[in-house]
Amino acid sequence: MNRRPETLFSSSAKLPTKYGMFNVLSFKEKGSFKEHLVLTMGDLRHKEKVLTRVHSECLTGDVFTSLKCDCGEQLEASMRMISEKKEGIIIYLKQEGRGIGLFNKINAYALQDQGQDTIQSNHSLGFETDLRTFDIVSDVIEFLEVQSINLLTNNPDKIETVINSTRKHSTTQPLKIKPNEYNIEYLDVKKSKLMHVL
Repeated sequence: MNRRPETLFSSSAKLPTKYGMFNVLSFKEKGSFKEHLVLTMGDLRHKEKVLTRVHSECLTGDVFTSLKCDCGEQLEASMRMISEKKEGIIIYLKQEGRGIGLFNKINAYALQDQGQDTIQSNHSLGFETDLRTFDIVSDVIEFLEVQSINLLTNNPDKIETVINSTRKHSTTQPLKIKPNEYNIEYLDVKKSKLMHVL
């Protein structure tokens, strides 16, 4: 079995947000150009069932408040929940558009404007349904010395990968986001074709 490249972590710094004071650090796999981010709140060492959101970058939703998806709302809900508990982790992974990148994500949007759903548009561009990986999450959890996590997600594939890779007795908690007129079909595809808990 091939060993995953060493994960490199930056120094930690304070990050004041509208949800309170977080600590922020960056990390990347050695030899990778992708630089990911971790936000933490509270003293997490040796803690059990720490609220954890593993969030894939979504520039349109996270930054520009797109209503085509529920990504930005999931991120904000996670930060709010962590703030209320004053303890938790946001692992922000640079894998835009389910791993196809920003350029291809916008091309997929154009196909969706023509009637394709999110899975069909990825396939039309020659990509698999989802190219994201979550194995590196285990390195972050180990680095933070967390005993177990409570994973905030609706995605069964993410649950399986993260729980198996971390080898922790962790739990999961779905994130319920109210649909709108622009993302109702997107959420239906996630539920019916990707088996997300919505």
